[in-house]
Amino acid sequence: MNSTVITFRFDDDGIIPNNHQLPVLLYLGAAKDKPSQMEALFNYHNWRNSWTNGVYDFHHYHSNSHEVLGVKSGSSTIQVGGELGKAIELHAGDIILLPAGTGHRRLSASQDFQIVGAYPDGMDYNLRRGKESELPLALEEISQVPIPETDPVYGFDGPMRSLWK
Repeated sequence: MNSTVITFRFDDDGIIPNNHQLPVLLYLGAAKDKPSQMEALFNYHNWRNSWTNGVYDFHHYHSNSHEVLGVKSGSSTIQVGGELGKAIELHAGDIILLPAGTGHRRLSASQDFQIVGAYPDGMDYNLRRGKESELPLALEEISQVPIPETDPVYGFDGPMRSLWK
């Protein structure tokens, strides 16, 4: 398994906090040969509490956990980083790693689109929608989320281990 890893950084826009310390990692085509085995891959590297579904069409983020998303089938355009963020086109086999606080929403998707989500050590996750009243608590929660021990794609040798310090 080998892929190009692209990093993105997003600032707090006053609604979506994003994560000023950790970049978003996009693993292009990391599982293109076996997208149907993405959930097993994440689970093997101790990214658990996994699910298969879609992505909400409204801006949201998780302030108490990082999240990995892998496209199992189809394609989608996901906006990452809030309203001022970036639209990223994802295809089967692509994986995106979102640090705690990173806003994301689905802009469009093919009819066969399915995505797998998982969380380090099987952490539970919350759902924040970018309400002004939740921001102070969300910022505190984001600052307390630990860096995972393993990269969800490559385990102990993955790029997350060097890019997230």
